[in-house]
Amino acid sequence: MIVKYTMSTSFSIRPVAPEQTYPLRHRVLWPDKSPEYVKVENDAEGYHAGAFWQDELIAVISLFVAYGAANPGRARFRKFAVHPDYQGQGIGTALLNHVMAEAKRLGAVSLWCDARLDAADFYRRFGMEAVSEVFYKGLIPYARFSRTL
Repeated sequence: MIVKYTMSTSFSIRPVAPEQTYPLRHRVLWPDKSPEYVKVENDAEGYHAGAFWQDELIAVISLFVAYGAANPGRARFRKFAVHPDYQGQGIGTALLNHVMAEAKRLGAVSLWCDARLDAADFYRRFGMEAVSEVFYKGLIPYARFSRTL
């Protein structure tokens, strides 16, 4: 499914292969780590969406929905990255709204992520709240954020 948005910049959101997410994940999230660091062990099982401006991939997000007794209908998004030149233009908002709708379509009843604390206000705008104590990945403080869908 391709979704078209028209804002100050026109961009589209569409599914991408996991491998397409790696360069942007690396550049935005963990530039000081090796490119291997941004790969997720179950990337092949996820739904990956990208925002494109013209033909350039400018934002990515990966969604994983858990089924079964342990986590029925729980969805997690990971490796959410917007190219620095395109931040603050509504692209991340559109991409997160898209992935929330996709999670619902896939049968999820809740959504969670491990969020960098410097992005906490962004996630709160989507009704997500911190549900954990602060923890660290390297030197970066995080908390788990969650919401019902």
